[in-house]
Amino acid sequence: MRVWQVTPLRSGFHHSIRNFGRRRWIFSESTKAASQIRPKPDPFALVAPQLSRIRDEFVHLLGSAHPGLDDIAKYYFLRPSKQLRPLLILLFSQATNGLGKGWHAKKRTSDQACRDGHAEYLDHSLSRSDVLNDWNPRIPDKTTLFNSGFSLHPPQHHSALHIPSSNSVTSTSLVSPPVILPTQERLAQIVEMVHAASLLHDDVIDESPLRRGTASAPEAFGNKLSVLGGNFVLGRASTALARLGDPEATELIASVIANLVEGEILQMQEVHSAERDTPASPSVVKNAWTIYLQKTYMKTASLMAKGARAAVVLGGCAEGEVYREVAYAYGRNLGIAFQLVDDILDYESADDALGKPGGADLQLGLTTGPALYAWEEYPELGPLIYRKFNQPGDVELARDLVRKSSGVQRTRGLALAYANQARRVLEPLPDSDAKAALEVITERVIKRKS
Repeated sequence: MRVWQVTPLRSGFHHSIRNFGRRRWIFSESTKAASQIRPKPDPFALVAPQLSRIRDEFVHLLGSAHPGLDDIAKYYFLRPSKQLRPLLILLFSQATNGLGKGWHAKKRTSDQACRDGHAEYLDHSLSRSDVLNDWNPRIPDKTTLFNSGFSLHPPQHHSALHIPSSNSVTSTSLVSPPVILPTQERLAQIVEMVHAASLLHDDVIDESPLRRGTASAPEAFGNKLSVLGGNFVLGRASTALARLGDPEATELIASVIANLVEGEILQMQEVHSAERDTPASPSVVKNAWTIYLQKTYMKTASLMAKGARAAVVLGGCAEGEVYREVAYAYGRNLGIAFQLVDDILDYESADDALGKPGGADLQLGLTTGPALYAWEEYPELGPLIYRKFNQPGDVELARDLVRKSSGVQRTRGLALAYANQARRVLEPLPDSDAKAALEVITERVIKRKS
């Protein structure tokens, strides 16, 4: 499996391809040396007051006069959460506030609605086409084909990036002490609300009885209330989003909601082969990987990537300033790494108490990274993949074949490659505790056990 990476050069950034295969990706010696000089900050400690305030304010944002709807809307917010998505929003706010040309204007009007009445801008996206949209053959000029990697170079119709050199003197600098705008805090809440709404809907689709060891919302309230609750949370998130007063931030998060739906439908797509009882051709396997990674981006990485980019936009970074691209590229790479590790844990854990027993993805008919790699070693997995493991014994056989193969190890190597790339794209950011904390997160995502 190949993964695109963005490599920093003196003159800018360019794409290069590495086939990681069975090799393990390691951080460079220079990165290790730098990490030994400076103690690593705790990402959560840096923004603990804001995270606490965000959690407390959910009660007001999600309140409903209908008791049943009130309970279901808050169901996933009132239990422990990783809070990874709002954490990224807050850290990118600290890491970039003050760098953008529009920082001072954003600071003055951070809590005021801003509206642009120019009709000619209504049909023109404020973000890059390859950030905002996925391929649509009916509007080829405004969409791009999905690619597993991402370049910091924007399409030609966008202005060139300004990437400051390490010794350049600019008129803007990081705010000291770090400041997070009220709009950025609210964005962190909105991103978590969108995530929670997706969980409410996903648990209905997947018919999941458990969510992290406790009853899922459909199990506790029924499918109808879970769907309605998810819609209600999205409605409240949309209202809060409009009040941010920034068209591009609104555009970015709205497109995430569309991605979540498209990703769910893509996840149901079958792997097709002309001869189902013969080893899959390289083109079939490649297509299966493309579907898997695109689904992973849409369902997991899109919210992290576009949320981080929106945070930087709210901090005053305009088109052409590299910090917006850094935020998106980081979130995209980290999100894919996060989901790859999640798919690995499905095979490494067999504890029903965790809410995700070994082979749970297989039971849902899902072919994830470890199974795709195992398919290369055990062609007999092909027929099982084609029929989505729906016959008696399919799940058990597939799980055994994956565990006998090097699929888990190779998927971990791929996840490590994406995490390493997320770390590398942070290079244009000036040194700060927030930047160091974002680097720490790339390590924690790979090492997590649940």
